[in-house]
Amino acid sequence: MLQDIRKNSQGTLAKIIVGIIILAFAGFGLESILLGGGNSSVAEVNGEQISPLELQQAIDNQKRQLIAMMGDNIDPSMLDDQLLSQQAMQSLIQRKLLLQSASEMDLAVSGSQVGAVVASMEQFQLDGQFSPEMYRARLGEAGYTPNSFKQVMVEDMTLGQSRSGLAGSEFATPAELELNARIVGEQRDLRYLTIPLERFASAIEVSPEDIEAYYAEHSEEFLSEEAVELDYIELRSEDFRAPVEEQAIVDAYREEIVNGQYQTETRVSHILFEQGGDESDEAFAQRIADAQSRLASGLDFAEVASESSDDIGSSAFGGDLGYTAGEAFPAEMEQAIAELDVNAVSEPVETEAGVHIIKVTERREGEPPPLEEMRPQLEEQLAMAEARVELLLTVETLKDLAFNAENLDAPAGELSLEVKRSDKVSRNHQQGLFAEPGLLAAAFSEDVLNAGHNSDVIELSPDHWVVVSVRAHHPAEVLPLPAVEEEIVARITDERARAAVEAAAVAAARSLRAGESVEAFAKSSGYEWQVELGADRGNNMVPGEILASAFLLAPPAEGESVVDYVVSASGDALVYEIARVSPGSLSDLAENERRALQQMVGAEYGQLIDNEYRQGLRESADINVL
Repeated sequence: MLQDIRKNSQGTLAKIIVGIIILAFAGFGLESILLGGGNSSVAEVNGEQISPLELQQAIDNQKRQLIAMMGDNIDPSMLDDQLLSQQAMQSLIQRKLLLQSASEMDLAVSGSQVGAVVASMEQFQLDGQFSPEMYRARLGEAGYTPNSFKQVMVEDMTLGQSRSGLAGSEFATPAELELNARIVGEQRDLRYLTIPLERFASAIEVSPEDIEAYYAEHSEEFLSEEAVELDYIELRSEDFRAPVEEQAIVDAYREEIVNGQYQTETRVSHILFEQGGDESDEAFAQRIADAQSRLASGLDFAEVASESSDDIGSSAFGGDLGYTAGEAFPAEMEQAIAELDVNAVSEPVETEAGVHIIKVTERREGEPPPLEEMRPQLEEQLAMAEARVELLLTVETLKDLAFNAENLDAPAGELSLEVKRSDKVSRNHQQGLFAEPGLLAAAFSEDVLNAGHNSDVIELSPDHWVVVSVRAHHPAEVLPLPAVEEEIVARITDERARAAVEAAAVAAARSLRAGESVEAFAKSSGYEWQVELGADRGNNMVPGEILASAFLLAPPAEGESVVDYVVSASGDALVYEIARVSPGSLSDLAENERRALQQMVGAEYGQLIDNEYRQGLRESADINVL
């Protein structure tokens, strides 16, 4: 049935339907279909709307965070919009509530504060200095304009004030610190002995009958890995590389001279004025006139830009925007820049971003290297560009051919490509080409594995594409007994040895509780023993398993002791005795330890009050998710 659908999708009727869909997208826009069109909101928080665009930006931010954390190992299904939308929506609702609360408290952030923070962000720096070019590029990559990023920064810093205020309103009293110090600084006198697993494991014998019985009972645990043998066609850009004609190299060299960094470049600074929503035209014009007057009186341009510019990215650096070769800025700005001499200041220039006063601070002429010096680089660029074009043309043809073909032989023959064959590939393959998660997912998909179709032509990188087909399927099967006999012996030995260690630990604990000393019992039984007086929770001499267990037990009564045991991950039993417990004291802590304790307790209390604050905002809010 799936094969019929594939064939029918290539017919005239299907193409007409696809054409109608394309026209619909072109006429109304994909966004109107995905987001519901218009300016309708997806939620309201106390009457304030959350737009579809805000929700999509929040989803995109989550995707970027996931990709940054997991890199190439990320499961593509984790980036599904539907999966992320609920979390993104709740995050937006919480942010709206916090911003509304901050507004009610009259919290605010000045433009100079925002500018200083932006200027210090490493993402916007080159060689330790703020770079206007990097600033604009990074914002574009993240889907922000300077204005929208400024608004986000203002909101984030306002919320930071709110959090700091809440955290600062909570503190630990001396009595609370003393109580915490009693617990944190507590010390315990410990004696313990070790019952090694190896002592019992070396004495265990496993009979053939034991092995056969274990195999019969646990045979489903001894399965071979499911695997497939694959046919595949692999396409790389390098496969389509061809010699480059000399004239093409010469033309590319000329274009590089014209369009490259060898043109005359001009360094400019500006003062940007953005009219506020509640600012009158007269007030806006007066701000511009005041700045012009200050410049005319001889004040330094950088000083006026720092004080008056609405561009938070450049104002911290005297309005510096870096270099332009005539294409970096809007056409109105570039025209004004071209007409200015070095150190000259323009009249106000209006663009979509606002009104600019521009100053040219430097011009530099670029000298291109000779053709022979650039030849290898240009030849490589041209060869790979042509190869990528041929690659993509072949990929598109292969997609059509492989979609309808029974296997890969016919598409490969038509395109003069090689069908390669893999060895067995399991679902957890870790080496070579088929360690790629996308290829593994395709090879073991229902459509390819069970229906017998060719996979899609899968992009591993812009220069690397692969299509696969299953040649042979090897389902998981129970392995024969000889193949797993050693593993069974090891399992039985380990299980019996651990049971014997557990029994020995119970017996040892019983003897110690009856009054025998750790030292006497260890010597009589041939075990190693240790003593650690005044061990605290951070002691690095006592095994961590003992500390984790011992500090959970109630202190022993005066003149008595507490005995217990734990089994380590390696299988050894650790039988210990707590002889004495000394509570900690705030006065016994070093100054740095007291500060650390105060910060820890304050942070815990601050987190509690922040959680209560957020919960209170949500409970009293009018939230409507549409």
